[in-house]
Amino acid sequence: MRKRLRKNPFTVPSSGDSREAYVSYDIIGNIAVIRVSSVSPENTQNVAKTIMNIHKNVKTVLVQVGPVVGDFRLRRLTHVAGENKTSTIHKEYGCLFSVDVEKCYFSPRLSHERMRIAGIVKPNETVVNMFAGVGCFSIIIAKHANVAKVLSIDVNPMAIQFMHENIRLNRVYNKVIPILGDSKEIVNSQLHGLSDRVLMPLPEKAFEYLHFAVSALKASGGWVHYYDFEHAEKTEKPFEKTKLKVAEKLASLDLAFKLPFSRVVRSIGPNWYQVALDIHITHFPDKS
Repeated sequence: MRKRLRKNPFTVPSSGDSREAYVSYDIIGNIAVIRVSSVSPENTQNVAKTIMNIHKNVKTVLVQVGPVVGDFRLRRLTHVAGENKTSTIHKEYGCLFSVDVEKCYFSPRLSHERMRIAGIVKPNETVVNMFAGVGCFSIIIAKHANVAKVLSIDVNPMAIQFMHENIRLNRVYNKVIPILGDSKEIVNSQLHGLSDRVLMPLPEKAFEYLHFAVSALKASGGWVHYYDFEHAEKTEKPFEKTKLKVAEKLASLDLAFKLPFSRVVRSIGPNWYQVALDIHITHFPDKS
């Protein structure tokens, strides 16, 4: 769940300045993680108290200090209100996800995408999730689609640890297979040509890893679900810019493909967007 708040009590009173402080926040289980503009600690406390008053299930409020950084996509968090903790259990589409929001990347903002993909996975498919985190996409697919298995890769050992716990919580043993490592190396060494469908829910690395995603597909072809960040002015369509970039890359690999679906998932900042593409690889001219 993602919310955006404005106005009182989010008004900055310092130095006679009455500018509004815009606040966005995610609710992950019973933890709220807030992002605020440059405001006083007192005002941040007011924001936290208001969130807890609105959402009675929230027991902890943390403020994100700085951006998501590093290969593990971690964020620095400071306790603001409620219980001083970073671990919780998040519920989504009948699934449970145990997570420590300080030690693992977790975002509830792709919940619609997770269920959308689960809805189009065909029976007995083998799926590769190149950036699995604690297992959200993988487990929702395993619970809601008659999948053969979801090979779920992540470079963060803590994410893999929580994925094992989430497999237990959701009883998807032998369906979701955790694999620790860099996905391009894992695909090259273990998963080349094995999958019907590949997930790439990491916009920061999706374009760089696209060639490896394609190589994980079976010789008969398959699907890649691709997520990217795109800059676009008001007169531009961000998903069209992403489609053009991806089409040029795939054409350079001498692939036959279609891009039947694209959409803007969300805005992430002024003129910046997260985009989803469904890529259908229909033919590998030289793949054996």
